[in-house]
Amino acid sequence: MTLLNTIVLDDISQAAEILRRGGLVAFSTETVFGLGADATNISALAKLFAAKGRPSDNPLIVHVAEVDQWPIVARTMPEVAERLLAKFAPGPLTVVLPKHSSICDSVTAGLDTVGLRIPNHSQARSLIAAAGVPIAAPSANRSGLPSGTTWQTVLEDLDGRIDAVLRGSTCAIGIESTVVDCVSKPPRLLRPGAISLAELQSIAPELRVYAPTDDRDATANSPGLRHPHYKPSAVVHSVEGASQADRMMKSQPKSAAKLEQHLANCAYCGLDESKLASYLGASRRFESVEEYAHALYEFMRSVDRLGIQFLYCQRPSARGIGAALNDRLTRAASPK
Repeated sequence: MTLLNTIVLDDISQAAEILRRGGLVAFSTETVFGLGADATNISALAKLFAAKGRPSDNPLIVHVAEVDQWPIVARTMPEVAERLLAKFAPGPLTVVLPKHSSICDSVTAGLDTVGLRIPNHSQARSLIAAAGVPIAAPSANRSGLPSGTTWQTVLEDLDGRIDAVLRGSTCAIGIESTVVDCVSKPPRLLRPGAISLAELQSIAPELRVYAPTDDRDATANSPGLRHPHYKPSAVVHSVEGASQADRMMKSQPKSAAKLEQHLANCAYCGLDESKLASYLGASRRFESVEEYAHALYEFMRSVDRLGIQFLYCQRPSARGIGAALNDRLTRAASPK
């Protein structure tokens, strides 16, 4: 699918009109850039899946501008979802609810449940409000690649495949929303994000973490679980720190010339102080786990732009957003 061109906009009203007409608009949120389409327009949604190359069995999250608009997306609001939204919305939280009939089945991969989110981003909420329809919006990237966190990266993936990009600031958080299944009893954390398990359980103590051994297959209820995600072209290795990365890089017997060439095709990022930068193709030390999460996807993109073949990423502590970051690193490092 190729359009004549993808335009870059600053005008929210113009972007909203494109959405109302059944077009596709990428826009910034506090998590990652989303690729928006009218969640009640089946032809717009078909264009979205085609533009991303997204499998049809991978559900989409529906965005509204205000919490009290949930009845246009869901049939009912479970009490646990009400508690979580009262605390964390607007914000990087998606709650899985019983689907309203107005939401197209392609949004939910034919399921009777739908993910609902109210972004904590003034431009995104203004766009959704101006469009006047619920907006289905997966990450604005080609399916399987690291999510886009800048409008320029969105264009790298989707230029000529979508109608417009609404110019916006770099995403503040940098990884996708926390997803909680509020239909299951007990409710379950399906995908970790910036809102930690401890924070969720402070409001919903009954909440549990989804495990693949659960009787009910929850992978269909949340994006990011069923198919490969977050993968750059470089081969990703998830490591404990710079010293393990260094050992792995040098573990293969090579001549000095071949070793030098190999190391130039490697990159490392993490929280440790590292002496690796002197011989690696690229290296980045983050000052905090939050900065690491914020910048990870764009660092992966920069590694690919440089043509580097191997990327070693330090696993952080699993506290706070570290659990979500480890989840993304594990998925990025899994076999393609």
